[in-house]
Amino acid sequence: MSETLLAVKGLRAGYGAAPVLFDVGFEVARGEIVAFVGSNGAGKTTLLRAISRLIAARGAISFAGRDLMTLTPEQVFALGLVQVPEGRQLFSRMSVEENLLMGGYRRRQADLAKSFERVYDLFPILGERRHQWAGDLSGGEQQMCALGRALMADPKLLIVDEMSLGLAPVVVDHLLMVLAAFREIGVTVLLVEQDVFAAFSVADRGYVLETGRIVQEGRVADLERDPALRRAYLGVA
Repeated sequence: MSETLLAVKGLRAGYGAAPVLFDVGFEVARGEIVAFVGSNGAGKTTLLRAISRLIAARGAISFAGRDLMTLTPEQVFALGLVQVPEGRQLFSRMSVEENLLMGGYRRRQADLAKSFERVYDLFPILGERRHQWAGDLSGGEQQMCALGRALMADPKLLIVDEMSLGLAPVVVDHLLMVLAAFREIGVTVLLVEQDVFAAFSVADRGYVLETGRIVQEGRVADLERDPALRRAYLGVA
């Protein structure tokens, strides 16, 4: 059985007096790609912010055997839990290479050259445009840059929030193929998506989040056969 990398139990989180998550619990094993799907407002981004310790939460979160509940976001990042945020959030008036370098700011100088090589192998267009401002890239290229920046941190777990948002299907397909290749370089992936087709095309297991609660979970092949999920999220009977 694969080693559990991330374990969440009884997680409750929200903003002020407004609760968003209610007793959420799940696990991600090392080497997996796990998808969290749900409609807008289901609580997916709140879940990621709680895991990264960007907002207060109650419950239990452990990563690689470490309790995260008492750690700062900086400490969580240093453990190798790295998030690619919704909307990419690049530094638009910095070059592609400078944006990538921001992801590796904790790394030793001797390790950075190898990381740049890995990113440019996965995303050749970034190598070609490494001296361009990130704000001048297309949406798909900006998403590649955001993924590359996260890889520069040498993550153990990469959390990707709404990767497909605003991108053409052909670009999304390419990015999904790259995510599938991440496991070959030892990166576990937690993919959060509204696009169920996209998420399930690459994931091993999935969770369905509705109004702050997990309502379905299982292997992707089983979830795709579930009649209720097919009607609600895949638009087929």
